[in-house]
Amino acid sequence: MPAILAYLLHLLTAVAMVLVFFVIYTRITPYDEVTLIRAGNQAAAFSLGGTLLGFSITLASALWHTPDYYQFLVWGAGGMLVQVLVFAVATRLLNMSKDQIEANNKAFGGLLGAIALSIGVINAGCIS
Repeated sequence: MPAILAYLLHLLTAVAMVLVFFVIYTRITPYDEVTLIRAGNQAAAFSLGGTLLGFSITLASALWHTPDYYQFLVWGAGGMLVQVLVFAVATRLLNMSKDQIEANNKAFGGLLGAIALSIGVINAGCIS
């Protein structure tokens, strides 16, 4: 496959995976991030932003370290699953995430975002 086609295939797939992750993640959270962010809720933006960055770092590592397109897909799907599971565990351990995010507790949103980003970096390192 010509290099430009391989680039486009990987790019479009990665963007599609980020979009799929965005939809899944925003559906499993107990609050509506998009509505909160539109209303100026920074805690929701910090939380969602960290999660998207964490997942994107995992995808980038999968792109760098896997020689095969299908391996990239599998690592990306695995990274997606890990991010979702970490959210579920973190919010259970921290308790009250819905109330904190909806109240625009920026510190709490930053913490959720940092946890997601940290897991994304660790996940990316595990792929290499």
